[in-house]
Amino acid sequence: MKIEEAQSTIREMLPDKRYRHSLGVSETAGKLAARFGADVDKARLAGMLHDIVKYFPDKKLKQLIEQHPNISNEYLSYSNNLWHAPAGAAYVEQTLGVKDRDILNAIIYHTTGKKDMTRLEKIIFLADYIEPGRDFPGVEDVRKAAENSLDEAVFEELWRTITHLLDQHQRVYPDTFFAYNDLVGSQNNQ
Repeated sequence: MKIEEAQSTIREMLPDKRYRHSLGVSETAGKLAARFGADVDKARLAGMLHDIVKYFPDKKLKQLIEQHPNISNEYLSYSNNLWHAPAGAAYVEQTLGVKDRDILNAIIYHTTGKKDMTRLEKIIFLADYIEPGRDFPGVEDVRKAAENSLDEAVFEELWRTITHLLDQHQRVYPDTFFAYNDLVGSQNNQ
Protein backbone atom coordinates (compact mmCIF):
# COMPACT_ATOMS: atom_id res chain seq x y z
CA MET A 1 0.00 0.00 0.00
CA LYS A 2 1.28 3.44 -0.90
CA ILE A 3 1.15 6.37 1.50
CA GLU A 4 -1.32 8.23 -0.74
CA GLU A 5 -3.73 5.28 -0.66
CA ALA A 6 -3.46 5.08 3.11
CA GLN A 7 -4.10 8.79 3.47
CA SER A 8 -7.18 8.58 1.25
CA THR A 9 -8.47 5.56 3.19
CA ILE A 10 -8.11 7.13 6.63
CA ARG A 11 -9.60 10.41 5.39
CA GLU A 12 -12.88 8.58 4.87
CA MET A 13 -12.69 6.71 8.19
CA LEU A 14 -11.55 9.28 10.73
CA PRO A 15 -12.94 12.59 11.99
CA ASP A 16 -10.93 15.70 11.10
CA LYS A 17 -9.01 15.93 14.39
CA ARG A 18 -7.91 12.28 14.30
CA TYR A 19 -7.10 12.55 10.59
CA ARG A 20 -4.82 15.54 11.30
CA HIS A 21 -3.26 13.58 14.17
CA SER A 22 -2.53 10.66 11.83
CA LEU A 23 -0.93 13.02 9.30
CA GLY A 24 1.21 14.43 12.12
CA VAL A 25 2.24 10.97 13.29
CA SER A 26 3.14 9.96 9.73
CA GLU A 27 5.24 13.08 9.18
CA THR A 28 6.92 12.81 12.59
CA ALA A 29 7.61 9.10 12.06
CA GLY A 30 9.24 9.85 8.72
CA LYS A 31 11.52 12.45 10.31
CA LEU A 32 12.42 10.13 13.20
CA ALA A 33 13.13 7.28 10.77
CA ALA A 34 15.46 9.50 8.75
CA ARG A 35 17.20 10.68 11.95
CA PHE A 36 17.61 7.23 13.47
CA GLY A 37 18.27 5.09 10.42
CA ALA A 38 14.96 3.32 9.87
CA ASP A 39 12.89 2.80 6.73
CA VAL A 40 11.18 6.16 6.12
CA ASP A 41 8.44 4.73 3.88
CA LYS A 42 7.47 2.05 6.40
CA ALA A 43 7.50 4.60 9.21
CA ARG A 44 5.27 7.03 7.30
CA LEU A 45 2.83 4.26 6.32
CA ALA A 46 2.61 2.80 9.84
CA GLY A 47 2.14 6.30 11.23
CA MET A 48 -0.64 7.03 8.75
CA LEU A 49 -2.50 3.80 9.55
CA HIS A 50 -1.87 3.50 13.31
CA ASP A 51 -5.31 4.81 14.42
CA ILE A 52 -7.37 3.56 11.48
CA VAL A 53 -9.98 1.75 13.62
CA LYS A 54 -9.90 4.20 16.57
CA TYR A 55 -13.62 4.96 16.14
CA PHE A 56 -14.88 1.44 15.53
CA PRO A 57 -17.32 0.23 18.20
CA ASP A 58 -15.77 -1.85 20.99
CA LYS A 59 -17.69 -4.89 19.78
CA LYS A 60 -15.98 -4.69 16.37
CA LEU A 61 -12.54 -4.06 17.94
CA LYS A 62 -13.01 -7.07 20.21
CA GLN A 63 -14.02 -9.22 17.23
CA LEU A 64 -10.94 -8.19 15.23
CA ILE A 65 -8.68 -9.07 18.17
CA GLU A 66 -10.38 -12.39 18.96
CA GLN A 67 -10.35 -13.57 15.36
CA HIS A 68 -6.70 -12.82 14.63
CA PRO A 69 -4.40 -15.78 15.33
CA ASN A 70 -1.32 -13.65 16.10
CA ILE A 71 -2.89 -11.13 18.48
CA SER A 72 -3.22 -11.81 22.19
CA ASN A 73 -6.70 -11.72 23.70
CA GLU A 74 -5.01 -10.38 26.85
CA TYR A 75 -5.66 -6.86 25.50
CA LEU A 76 -9.34 -7.44 26.20
CA SER A 77 -8.63 -7.65 29.95
CA TYR A 78 -7.33 -4.07 29.94
CA SER A 79 -8.70 -0.66 29.02
CA ASN A 80 -10.62 -0.52 25.77
CA ASN A 81 -8.46 2.53 24.98
CA LEU A 82 -5.75 0.02 24.00
CA TRP A 83 -7.89 -2.15 21.73
CA HIS A 84 -7.63 0.00 18.60
CA ALA A 85 -3.91 -0.78 18.26
CA PRO A 86 -4.04 -4.58 17.86
CA ALA A 87 -7.43 -4.39 16.15
CA GLY A 88 -5.99 -1.80 13.75
CA ALA A 89 -3.17 -4.12 12.77
CA ALA A 90 -5.66 -6.93 12.17
CA TYR A 91 -7.84 -4.64 10.05
CA VAL A 92 -4.89 -3.29 8.04
CA GLU A 93 -3.72 -6.83 7.33
CA GLN A 94 -7.10 -8.39 6.56
CA THR A 95 -8.89 -5.52 4.83
CA LEU A 96 -6.14 -3.44 3.27
CA GLY A 97 -3.81 -6.33 2.48
CA VAL A 98 -0.74 -4.97 4.29
CA LYS A 99 1.38 -8.03 5.11
CA ASP A 100 4.62 -6.38 6.26
CA ARG A 101 5.17 -7.62 9.85
CA ASP A 102 7.29 -4.57 10.68
CA ILE A 103 4.42 -2.22 9.89
CA LEU A 104 1.79 -4.44 11.54
CA ASN A 105 3.83 -4.80 14.75
CA ALA A 106 4.48 -1.05 14.88
CA ILE A 107 0.70 -0.53 14.78
CA ILE A 108 0.05 -3.23 17.42
CA TYR A 109 2.53 -1.78 19.93
CA HIS A 110 2.01 1.94 19.36
CA THR A 111 0.03 2.34 22.58
CA THR A 112 1.76 -0.10 24.92
CA GLY A 113 5.29 -0.60 23.72
CA LYS A 114 6.93 -3.93 24.54
CA LYS A 115 10.25 -5.47 25.51
CA ASP A 116 12.81 -5.56 22.70
CA MET A 117 10.99 -3.09 20.49
CA THR A 118 12.37 -2.74 16.99
CA ARG A 119 13.51 0.65 15.79
CA LEU A 120 10.30 1.06 13.77
CA GLU A 121 8.12 0.08 16.74
CA LYS A 122 9.89 2.69 18.88
CA ILE A 123 9.46 5.32 16.18
CA ILE A 124 5.70 4.83 15.86
CA PHE A 125 5.28 4.62 19.64
CA LEU A 126 7.18 7.90 19.98
CA ALA A 127 5.69 9.70 16.96
CA ASP A 128 2.18 9.07 18.30
CA TYR A 129 3.18 10.83 21.52
CA ILE A 130 5.16 13.79 20.17
CA GLU A 131 3.52 14.70 16.85
CA PRO A 132 3.08 18.48 16.52
CA GLY A 133 -0.63 18.45 17.44
CA ARG A 134 0.03 17.01 20.89
CA ASP A 135 0.00 19.51 23.75
CA PHE A 136 0.17 18.27 27.32
CA PRO A 137 2.57 18.56 30.24
CA GLY A 138 5.89 16.86 29.55
CA VAL A 139 5.55 16.46 25.79
CA GLU A 140 8.24 19.09 25.14
CA ASP A 141 10.69 17.14 27.33
CA VAL A 142 10.09 14.01 25.24
CA ARG A 143 10.42 16.00 22.00
CA LYS A 144 13.74 17.38 23.22
CA ALA A 145 14.97 13.90 24.13
CA ALA A 146 13.99 12.70 20.63
CA GLU A 147 16.40 15.19 19.08
CA ASN A 148 19.34 13.11 20.33
CA SER A 149 18.32 9.61 21.33
CA LEU A 150 15.47 7.35 20.30
CA ASP A 151 15.88 5.15 23.37
CA GLU A 152 16.04 8.12 25.75
CA ALA A 153 12.85 9.59 24.27
CA VAL A 154 10.99 6.26 24.38
CA PHE A 155 12.13 5.71 27.95
CA GLU A 156 10.93 9.21 28.93
CA GLU A 157 7.57 8.54 27.28
CA LEU A 158 7.20 5.18 29.03
CA TRP A 159 8.07 6.71 32.40
CA ARG A 160 5.55 9.52 31.92
CA THR A 161 2.83 7.15 30.71
CA ILE A 162 3.29 4.70 33.59
CA THR A 163 3.41 7.53 36.13
CA HIS A 164 0.22 9.04 34.70
CA LEU A 165 -1.63 5.73 34.77
CA LEU A 166 -0.51 5.03 38.34
CA ASP A 167 -1.52 8.54 39.45
CA GLN A 168 -4.97 7.85 37.95
CA HIS A 169 -5.14 4.44 39.68
CA GLN A 170 -5.43 2.75 36.29
CA ARG A 171 -4.15 -0.64 35.28
CA VAL A 172 -0.95 -0.72 33.24
CA TYR A 173 -0.68 -3.22 30.41
CA PRO A 174 2.24 -5.60 31.20
CA ASP A 175 4.08 -4.92 27.93
CA THR A 176 4.42 -1.28 29.00
CA PHE A 177 6.25 -2.31 32.17
CA PHE A 178 8.37 -4.77 30.16
CA ALA A 179 9.32 -2.00 27.72
CA TYR A 180 10.22 0.32 30.59
CA ASN A 181 12.30 -2.34 32.32
CA ASP A 182 14.03 -3.17 29.05
CA LEU A 183 15.17 0.45 28.59
CA VAL A 184 15.78 1.45 32.22
CA GLY A 185 19.20 -0.21 32.32
CA SER A 186 20.44 1.59 29.24
CA GLN A 187 19.26 4.93 30.66
CA ASN A 188 21.07 4.36 33.95
CA ASN A 189 24.32 3.73 32.05
CA GLN A 190 24.28 7.09 30.27
